[in-house]
Amino acid sequence: MLKFLTRLVTTLTATMIVGLLVIITLFVIRFWGNDAPSLPEAVTLPDGARATAFTQGTGWYAIVTTDDRILIYDRDSGTLRQSVTIAPVN
Repeated sequence: MLKFLTRLVTTLTATMIVGLLVIITLFVIRFWGNDAPSLPEAVTLPDGARATAFTQGTGWYAIVTTDDRILIYDRDSGTLRQSVTIAPVN
């Protein structure tokens, strides 16, 4: 019975080591050659607006401001595409 437990613990240890190596390898492969997303050089916000969050998609990026607005800009030209006012939840 003791030999069985020894083999079981050894097998589980080896499995955990191999699994950890696979996870590390996948992280390295995933992040090795990828360039960081391109961020705009400068963003011109409307007067009095302060940015609190930034997100981006294909062809656009958005800024969430402290005055409860989402400003959506065109990635190529940097012009404001749309402004969305966030309504308070009652």
